[in-house]
Amino acid sequence: MSGVADPVLAPEGWPFVLGGAAFAVAAWLIWPRAVPLALLGVTFTLFSLWFFRNPARTPPAGAGLVVSPADGKIVYSGECPTGRYAPAPGKQVSIFMSPLDVHVNRAPVTGRVTSVRYHPGEHHVASVDKASLRNEQNGVVIETPEGRSVTYVQIAGMVARRIVCDLKEEDAVHQGQRVGMIRFGSRVDVFLPADAVLRVSKGDRVRAGESVIGVLP
Repeated sequence: MSGVADPVLAPEGWPFVLGGAAFAVAAWLIWPRAVPLALLGVTFTLFSLWFFRNPARTPPAGAGLVVSPADGKIVYSGECPTGRYAPAPGKQVSIFMSPLDVHVNRAPVTGRVTSVRYHPGEHHVASVDKASLRNEQNGVVIETPEGRSVTYVQIAGMVARRIVCDLKEEDAVHQGQRVGMIRFGSRVDVFLPADAVLRVSKGDRVRAGESVIGVLP
């Protein structure tokens, strides 16, 4: 399978990049002595280019593979009781995305979107467990061609205040395609059926669209 073709910069980043560049130019032209302000604008522009980077990713070949929807560090991998996104006991994998990670989210499996549910909430540090229950979040359920359901949940963190979801119900989605992002530090939880075999452990580093986090029998 070829790499997923996406723009080098996530579309959400352009207002930040252009705004920072415009501020730097305006500060320099209007007040030439305001070098610190111009440098601040340049620094913000460079940070935005880095933060909103959107590298191409190539999902691995194989039946039943579930790839990570986010770059970051595994903060939980194990059993999951019933809950908001788990109608029956199953498996859960949670990925913490620091401000330095790529923040573009990618589809963990190929299939059809059967549900998109947004929940307003609080903004606790995304790496703690209570963030999964109490923070602002958006859950997307994808049904694979084999009839298996995989859910990923975008969770805003203490700094992240903007969840972007590109999908709506009944959309067809391909594994590894860009499905949204969360700005400035966040978390993504993945819920799998009980018979799924997890391939990651707490502390592992993963890459969206490439790292296998589980296998569906």
